[in-house]
Amino acid sequence: MNIPMIFLLFIALFIFLSSFFTVKQQTAVIVERFGKFLSIRHSGLQLKIPIIDKIAGRVNLKIQQLDVIIETKTKDNVFVKLKVSVQFMVVKETVYDAFYKLEYPHDQITSYVFDVVRAEVPKLKLDDVFERKDDIAIAVKRELNEAMTTYGYTIINTLVTDIDPDIQVKNAMNRINAADREKTVAEFEAEASRIRIVAKAKAEAESKRLQGQGIADQRREIARGLVESVDVLNRVGINSQEASALIVVTQHYDTLQAIGADTNSNLILLPNSPQAGSEMLNNMVASFSASNQVGEMMKKNRKVLPKKEQTKLEEPEDYSSDNDDENDEE
Repeated sequence: MNIPMIFLLFIALFIFLSSFFTVKQQTAVIVERFGKFLSIRHSGLQLKIPIIDKIAGRVNLKIQQLDVIIETKTKDNVFVKLKVSVQFMVVKETVYDAFYKLEYPHDQITSYVFDVVRAEVPKLKLDDVFERKDDIAIAVKRELNEAMTTYGYTIINTLVTDIDPDIQVKNAMNRINAADREKTVAEFEAEASRIRIVAKAKAEAESKRLQGQGIADQRREIARGLVESVDVLNRVGINSQEASALIVVTQHYDTLQAIGADTNSNLILLPNSPQAGSEMLNNMVASFSASNQVGEMMKKNRKVLPKKEQTKLEEPEDYSSDNDDENDEE
């Protein structure tokens, strides 16, 4: 076999193999004949005429994502960077339009995103941009769908994935947030302190009430015991004055004993003589006698005086008329 024959066989084998080509899944191939559109081939093994037909390009039918970063200004003159993620795809039925009508789809989508975002964000304040980022994304998607459908593209979704204000603005927002939280903490601490104070005051009031009630009960029982002691002493022939003197002296020495039982007490009871109990009793008897005499005299005076004078004594004098007369004379 000579060399020209081998060469021809090699060329024939190359032409035969170049007649076949494969198309991947979710991909479309544009085939042209002499520079003119011929057909669109989809996934699988495909056949074309060598030299006459050629593959003009491949179109990806998968969902693609394009991230666009835009810097713009808000209504309150704060510069902010937004990252908008656009998810789009080529519809299988419109592969021709996507390949022949649009040269650079990414640049076209980026331009529309810039146009919409820079038209929407300047209408909003910075806080509203964070709160209404979904409205911005919807506006971008609506505008892109209207524009890109003509070129065979469909917009699946648009997302505002990042909002990045200037570093000084972020620091100021953090300080505002921290101050607001500190204010809330102070309010809760003040409320807790007020509750503790009120609870403590209620507890002290209840303690004082119970203490006063205890003291009153104690004094009531002491008085009842004294009455019983006097009755017992009267039964054995001791009169009331002697019984009172005996009780006072007994309590006096009980008090001295209670004071002396506490080794750490610095209390000094004056007077501390044995006659202190009798002197105390004499003073009490004298006071009771004087009060009884005053009461008897008042009863006698009421019986002697006429009823009119008693009424005058009982009724308070009205000095208003005298004062009015003096004012008239002046």
